[in-house]
Amino acid sequence: MRRRSGAFPNLVEELAYRDRVRVFKDRVHAGELLADKLRRHVAGGNVQLLAVPAGGVPVGYVISGKLDIPLDVLVVRKIQIPWNTEAGFGAVTWDGRVLLNELLVAELGLDREEVERCISRTGEIVHERIQKFRGNKGFPNLNDRMVILVDDGLASGFTMLAAAESVKTQHPRKIIIAVPTASAGAVELLAPKVDELLCLNVRSGRIFAVADAYERWFDLSDDEVLEFLKRSWKDN
Repeated sequence: MRRRSGAFPNLVEELAYRDRVRVFKDRVHAGELLADKLRRHVAGGNVQLLAVPAGGVPVGYVISGKLDIPLDVLVVRKIQIPWNTEAGFGAVTWDGRVLLNELLVAELGLDREEVERCISRTGEIVHERIQKFRGNKGFPNLNDRMVILVDDGLASGFTMLAAAESVKTQHPRKIIIAVPTASAGAVELLAPKVDELLCLNVRSGRIFAVADAYERWFDLSDDEVLEFLKRSWKDN
């Protein structure tokens, strides 16, 4: 493990994992490794762990259990490009915040009417997922707390950026992003925006897929996410 000086002094990565693929057995294994690196942060207490569904929830569940810190869910959704739903040009957060990649919007040639339609549809999905994953459960108070944001990996990092910017409005004491894997571009985007970025597997190159960091990778259903959350909330 190393802390990099220079451009990103707040980036903590595992040097042995740099630019490698298949470094984690699965999300549970990745969560265990992250928990070991986060242990030094939680000694003082008053910590809140927020996981991005779907893939971030099992990672967060493992960290929560190993470090005995509360887990909650942070619903944020990328605004999909109409003709390529795997990619996005912005994000909508649980509190209604909209963050657009204006340069990409211009490159794609999207007009304002189409952008607003996409934002509206994404907002509806965010609302539906809040109801599904949180119901009437109140959002945790983040004021003066250390907040750890977790996902199973970051491709562009733009969705996590939107999450971090919304969390900042809650006046936390410190924000840490903890992820098993991320593209070098996502690191460049996010490191200047938070207090610390913990990423075990940073990968450069033109093509990046979160799944490539894992030996066993699969999409999680909403029911599986709910099961992790129910178990965590019952334990706490």
